[in-house]
Amino acid sequence: MTERLPGQARRVALVEDDEDLRVSTAQVLSLAGFVVDSFASGRPALDAIDADWPGIVVSDVRMPHMSGTELFRTLHERDPELPVILVTGHGDVAMAVDALKAGAWDFLTKPFDPQALVAAVDRAATARGLALDNRRLRAAAQGDAA
Repeated sequence: MTERLPGQARRVALVEDDEDLRVSTAQVLSLAGFVVDSFASGRPALDAIDADWPGIVVSDVRMPHMSGTELFRTLHERDPELPVILVTGHGDVAMAVDALKAGAWDFLTKPFDPQALVAAVDRAATARGLALDNRRLRAAAQGDAA
């Protein structure tokens, strides 16, 4: 893992409709040092995550009521700097390319190597922490200039 800077985002919203996979993935991420907020579907995750949410999102693609790609697009409209990692057991190259072109942080296929997930989440958390620190510094600089 990379060295962590103070203030980095170490929180993960995990959106997965399969309960067993959600629990096991949350455990993997928790053991890697992340605080995990688990959601069984997209709507509750959307309700919990705003533009200043201090973490990243890992979401299954195929879920009832709201797909992971719909969740990603809505979150991306709220905050284009929010890293969203999409995970699917039904992925294809075209779906992955489309998601990445639209701004998804990463795209993993099930079954995924837990170390690969942790590495992707770690990189995304580092980027999120830097983006949030940058926002705070810009806001402080604008406040000083006023």
